[in-house]
Amino acid sequence: MKISIFGTGYVGLVTGVCLAESGNDVIGYDIDEKKISLLKKGIPPIYEHGLDELLIRNLKEKRIKFTTNSKIAVENSDIIFVAVGTPSKEDGSANLTYVFESVETIKKYANGNKIIVLKSTVPVGTAAKAKELVKDSKFKLYICSNPEFLKEGVAVDDFMKPDRIVIGADDPYVFEVMKELYAPFVRNERPIIFMDNASAEMTKYAANALLALKISFMNEIALLCEKVGADVEMVRKGVGADQRINYSFLFPGVGFGGSCFPKDVRALVHLAKEHNFDLKLPKATLEVNERQKKHIIEKIKKHFGENLKGKTFAIWGLSFKPNTDDMREAASITIINELLKLGAKIKAFDPKAMNEAKKIFGNKISLSKDPYDALDKADALVLVTEWNEFRNPDFEKIKSKLKNPVVFDGRNIYNPSKLRNLGFIYYGVGRL
Repeated sequence: MKISIFGTGYVGLVTGVCLAESGNDVIGYDIDEKKISLLKKGIPPIYEHGLDELLIRNLKEKRIKFTTNSKIAVENSDIIFVAVGTPSKEDGSANLTYVFESVETIKKYANGNKIIVLKSTVPVGTAAKAKELVKDSKFKLYICSNPEFLKEGVAVDDFMKPDRIVIGADDPYVFEVMKELYAPFVRNERPIIFMDNASAEMTKYAANALLALKISFMNEIALLCEKVGADVEMVRKGVGADQRINYSFLFPGVGFGGSCFPKDVRALVHLAKEHNFDLKLPKATLEVNERQKKHIIEKIKKHFGENLKGKTFAIWGLSFKPNTDDMREAASITIINELLKLGAKIKAFDPKAMNEAKKIFGNKISLSKDPYDALDKADALVLVTEWNEFRNPDFEKIKSKLKNPVVFDGRNIYNPSKLRNLGFIYYGVGRL
């Protein structure tokens, strides 16, 4: 099939490369000339496990190409995915400017019937508005809602082996085409679920809000555990064993971040507000998450005092989760900014997000060449992101480099008893 992708960010690039890998002819379109220049050379502008290999292979096989010319992208495709950003506005609603601009552009350059696939996360009613925009086109422009359910860090695997594929449309022709397009990815009997556009749009928000709720719920239980003398790790094991609940997203820590959960839950809350409905649980989820990001600061202040002037903290992990360089709404940003406000100095390391950190913090913090370099003359280690290389470090080396053997484990990846036996002062989240 001939496919174009409007937007070459996380979702657009992964979608385009994976569709090319299954034999389709794909054009990636973006207005960012620098990004397109890198992609033409086989260099992804983001870090995503396995993406670079697929990109290079499909460029070589000429199944994917990139352009800044929207006319070329539209005219040479039958299916056009819109995977542009929908950032939060100040009121929490989704900014749909780029989505509707894309739809208008497709309408302008359409040279035949096209299926416009809304891959961006958009609130209920977006597809209906898109239909209004294209209804006077001289060609048939179908609107399809196809929300993504990709996890950053394993997005390629998620696309290639999805749990399910959701297709929203109001025309049997669209369902048949999309079923054929996705057939190579559901040979393991995973379902393609067909529904109307509004239900598809709501499915995405409901899924993200529920996952975010699980995280915030467990984070609140962790704080309660600290007050009553329980160990949240034991509680997590007992709760997660219930098959109705399971262990996914039940890991307490410093809160969730990234490009999806915070933005999408805010948009869902705003959508409810527009319909005069107070959506209490998702709203509380956001409140709990913001409190959670600052909880580790309270532990630090309790140990070192309110004034941290002259103190240096080693930060391990800057991305919002492992296996990505994405720092959008990462807990590390809140934690570092709070420490800076209290007069502390920061030495930080992340395996992939150092360039992003430089953009965000500039010279406000020191970026270290490796994890152990960040520890030199630091007063404590603060673990923020649970990268695999942080899970089994040389604790004796850590102890020898720190001025004080203090560890604030924001992801509960270390064994408290082991560290205390080694002479560390250990603080986890909801741990004894």
